[in-house]
Amino acid sequence: MTSDDETPATGALGRAGAWIRGHQRASLITGGALAVVLFGGGALAAGAATAPGSSTAPVAPGAPVSSAPSTASSPTPKPTPTAAARPVPSAIPGATALRTCSVAAAAAQPALGSFEGTVVNATTGQTLFDRNGGTPARTGSVMKTLTSAVALSVLGPDYRFTTTVAGPTTGGTISLVGGGDPTLSATPVGAESVYQGAPKLATLAAAVKAKLGSNKITTINLDSSMWNNADSYDPSWPATERTEGYQPLIVPLMVDGDRANPAAQDSPRSTDPVGRAGSAFQAALAAAGVQGASTAKITRVTNTDKTVLATVQSQPIKTLIAQMIPVSDNTLAEMMARVSSLKSGSDGSAKSLTAVYKSVLSKTYGLDTSKLTIIDGSGESLNDGVPSSFEAALMIQVLNRNANLGILYEALPISGQTGTLATRFTGANAIARGAVHAKTGWIASAYTLGGVIYAKDGTKLTFAFYAIGNVSAAAMPALDTLTTAVYSCGANLSNN
Repeated sequence: MTSDDETPATGALGRAGAWIRGHQRASLITGGALAVVLFGGGALAAGAATAPGSSTAPVAPGAPVSSAPSTASSPTPKPTPTAAARPVPSAIPGATALRTCSVAAAAAQPALGSFEGTVVNATTGQTLFDRNGGTPARTGSVMKTLTSAVALSVLGPDYRFTTTVAGPTTGGTISLVGGGDPTLSATPVGAESVYQGAPKLATLAAAVKAKLGSNKITTINLDSSMWNNADSYDPSWPATERTEGYQPLIVPLMVDGDRANPAAQDSPRSTDPVGRAGSAFQAALAAAGVQGASTAKITRVTNTDKTVLATVQSQPIKTLIAQMIPVSDNTLAEMMARVSSLKSGSDGSAKSLTAVYKSVLSKTYGLDTSKLTIIDGSGESLNDGVPSSFEAALMIQVLNRNANLGILYEALPISGQTGTLATRFTGANAIARGAVHAKTGWIASAYTLGGVIYAKDGTKLTFAFYAIGNVSAAAMPALDTLTTAVYSCGANLSNN
């Protein structure tokens, strides 16, 4: 497939280049410049292109240095004698070099299933490679890059989720009011959950005790009304995501992401996160010495008492993104999406996300969002639709650190080094270790990868690759192989 950016290269210029490659002897013109007159355009095109390993631009400061053996010491081949001296085609003024480095074989690996992908030169904005890049497709956890961008715009990097306890200082009924914070923890002070630095129920309980003194409570009310609790689990999400520990019911009040084991990233989740949070809060109140806590009745209604007894706050969004992206935490992504919906003026529902994401990503980052369909914030749904060309365009914004997106860039896993890419890019693909900063994705019907490549020749590329359909874990090394091939081609990457 050919993108709009590639149309000129596949027209007269492409035909001219093909003729030159097929008629090298006949194309040698002695005593003058080698030129091809393009039909209807009058432009000149060079028949030579930069070699895949040549250096066309300096590596950006801070960019990784490839561990691949240098080709600088290779002997320079002697030029073939000709009847008369002639200029090098790529040096002809006004000529455009043809790109000749193909990754077609790597993109056609059976393990990639129904493949879609885009590669863009991040400096020029030119699409170098495209396979159905304008077609919306499921993203897997690459969706979390969109969710991060939306949260950074709507909530801001310093926003913190707030959990409140309200009620009279005289005792009676107190309410635990959820604020969409999945990191609120039942772990004791001094211990850590998977969310380092998370706020504690124990802190809330101690503050409540300080306000109530010896006054007794009779009821602990749980307020999870920030959004509709019936809208908590998309029908396209497999139930096993909850039982195997990847995704809880998405409600505004929970503790430790509703994990059975707060210290385990993947831990079974319950059928009642709000109830689990209520039981943990009751235990914390009793441990803090709040009178009547151990026997208090637990109810669930919307709180109306305006007296605040205690509050705790999560780490800021910038820290939560740094915790979410490397391990691909679904729970944080879903909560960021829902709260972003509310704070943007919508209702916090899953159905609101497409409109919210389209508006934010268009207005804040100037992206064409017309083809987006957003079912969730984590990318778990096979009904999500994001073109690979959109993800590649977003990644230019991330690379350039526009509008706080540097926070997302710093969180991206690095090939062979960090996060979900730490154990990837092995064997022949190890030459690209440290050169790829990208978000991984995996659901039952898709393996995905999207981010930034610091190519061997110094070119900065952004990309998104989707392996879709009846795919298996074999898609991961296949994606690595394709990404490594793009790394080797750099600016000379061809769309052939």
